[in-house]
Amino acid sequence: MASSGYSDLREKLKSMTPHKDEVKNKYVDVESNGSGKERKRKIRESDDDEHSDDSVESREQEAGRVKSSILQENIFTPEECALIEEKIDDVVTKGEAGLYREHTVDRAPLRNKYFFGEGYTYGSQLEKRGPGQERLYRKGEVDEIPSWVHELVIKRLVSSGVVPEGFVNSAVINDYQPGGCIVSHVDPLHIFARPIVSVSFFSDSALCFGCRFQFKPIRVSEPVFVLPVRRGSVTVLSGYAADDITHCIRPQDIKARRAVIILRKTRPDAPRVDSESSFPVVERPAPLKAKRSYRRRADADAAHRPRVLEMDKEENRRPSNSHHRRHSISSENYWRRGQDSDKHRESSDRKVKMRRH
Repeated sequence: MASSGYSDLREKLKSMTPHKDEVKNKYVDVESNGSGKERKRKIRESDDDEHSDDSVESREQEAGRVKSSILQENIFTPEECALIEEKIDDVVTKGEAGLYREHTVDRAPLRNKYFFGEGYTYGSQLEKRGPGQERLYRKGEVDEIPSWVHELVIKRLVSSGVVPEGFVNSAVINDYQPGGCIVSHVDPLHIFARPIVSVSFFSDSALCFGCRFQFKPIRVSEPVFVLPVRRGSVTVLSGYAADDITHCIRPQDIKARRAVIILRKTRPDAPRVDSESSFPVVERPAPLKAKRSYRRRADADAAHRPRVLEMDKEENRRPSNSHHRRHSISSENYWRRGQDSDKHRESSDRKVKMRRH
């Protein structure tokens, strides 16, 4: 392998992740202090060269709990997959053309997410981060579930007995490019009812449980359990697999383009983003930063720009434009203080202040 010039995250990950025999993780279940309410899973790195017998046994038990709370079936035929994949391509095309509502499309490196029916805030979109802070968007801020999802996917699941009719009101399409990933997480318990249903398309991959992501450089710990997901397969998470352990998609498990349609039901009491929310959604600043950065670069190369600014100042010196002045203190207000034509009380007060200084 070359020492540089990685084509995607999988190559970089392979070169930077220590061998699984060199770095080991311990997964230990412990009772909560006297309450008996639930068991907590501790994940920590081991400094020992070998796992203890207790650690290995605990890890195997946890893997068994994960496996027992997963249902997987091969429902969609290759022909059905091909038709649905064409529809997914149409979604991508519409997203690139800007034909969806603002919060329908969420872009990330090597992974695009399309919310339908219901969408929610997460990660960097939140002012306060952490489990329990996620909020549904207001009604109407994402597009409705496309008719083809109902006809080709949801009805098929209902007829197969996977979900009851009327269960699904949220459909999310995750479109991964080779080397893409999604970090370890638990689908918000206060947002979504269980079970969580997903259908895989385009290629085979794997869903991993109990991994930890580390960055700079990126590393992913050894999973507690690895679930192969084939094209056309349906995966249903409930119980321990859905609530008590994180799941993720690792970069090395996306070897070719892969899409997954996630079908869920939102809880009736799930909180929404609103004007009085204690945890308002943070508007993404990336587009604004890009525009400001672009203008700064343009100013540096535009020789006429200083002259335009001077012309603006000449216009601002005229008394006829004094009514456009703002009451807020700014550098322009300071510059205007020395002008004899400024007759407003606010500017007069500022002149006095300048004399006192």
